[in-house]
Order: sequence, then structure tokens, then C-alpha cells
Amino acid sequence: MDCKLAVSLMHDYLDNDLSNPQQLELQKHLLDCADCRNYFEKLEHTDMLLFSLTHHATKPSDDLTDRIMGMLPQPKTQKVWVKWVRNHPALTAAAMFLVVMLFSTISFWSQDNQLVVKSDEFEKLVIEGDTVIIPPDQIITGDITVENGKAKVYGQVNGNLTVIDGELFQASTAHIAGQVKDIDRAMDWIWYKISTLFTDVAYR
Repeated sequence: MDCKLAVSLMHDYLDNDLSNPQQLELQKHLLDCADCRNYFEKLEHTDMLLFSLTHHATKPSDDLTDRIMGMLPQPKTQKVWVKWVRNHPALTAAAMFLVVMLFSTISFWSQDNQLVVKSDEFEKLVIEGDTVIIPPDQIITGDITVENGKAKVYGQVNGNLTVIDGELFQASTAHIAGQVKDIDRAMDWIWYKISTLFTDVAYR
């Protein structure tokens, strides 16, 4: 018998589940192998200790369980909104994004009074103070956005013209091929900013 088999039979031996031939063979191996004999003695000692604990220990009082449970910290009850956030992470993220966008755009709209002009052909524009002028002899290709100022169109715009929180003047010689947007209310401005953001992200 090798040591591996002997170790596997020791538990059965202590439980009296081995046949007589197996018991004799294991006993013979323990006499010949000092390592297995030491291991068996430790195992036997542990088995006897467990037996004494389970058969001679005093019976716990009936209220022991209640006292132990009473000493344990009580679980904190989760608030309803916390559970909802954990169960709907996508909706929560979308709502947080919209709230941040709303407050940031309102802040920018209420605080920013500086003239902002966006155009791919900026050099063809004439800027006088807070007024952006498209001269009658100029053809602007692409979109133009004017924020916090006036736009005076005498020439041609082959694109969209958007005026935010300002004034728009079109001369009789003016020609705008695209859409003309005059945004002067907070909610319109917010929607314009959000739609522009999503458009920029989509084309990146």
C-alpha cells in the first residue's frame, strides 16, 4: 500500500467503515511508514477532540440565538430612489446628462454677452462692433452663426444663417439658400445647443 492510498483510508478507518483486510493492510503500512503514522495520530487526536466537543458540551440556552441576532448590526434600509437608480442605470445616466446640459446651457445663455461668429469663410465678413455684415459683393459658402450680435445680409449665403440672442436684417439684395433661424428665447437656445452637440458628436 502506498502513502496516498493509506491517507485516503484513514478517515474510513476511524469511522469503522473499512473491511477487515483493509484494516490489516492499513495497520501494517502504519507500522512501516513513520510519516503516515504521525499523520494518523494527529488525525485521530482531532477526531477525538471533535467527538468530545459534540457529545459533552453543555446545551446552549434557548434564547442564545435571539441574543446573538440582537447584537448583530441591523441592515440599513435602502431608500426607494437608490433602488430605482441601481435598477435603471441607463435612464439615470441619461437624466443626469440632460440635467447637466440644461444647467450649463442656461448658465452660458445668461452670462455670455460676447459676440461669437462662426463661419468657414470668416475673412469675407465685415464686423463692426456687435454687427456682422455680409457685403453685397460677397458669396458665403457654408453655414453662419452669430451669437449676441446683429447680422446684416446684403450678399449671398449658400447655407444656413442662425442668429442667437440678436437681430437679423436682410436687404433686398440678400439671398440665403438655406434655413434662417432667429433664436432669442432661452429654451430655443438650449435646444439649439443640445442639437448642435449631438450633430457634432455624430459626425466625429
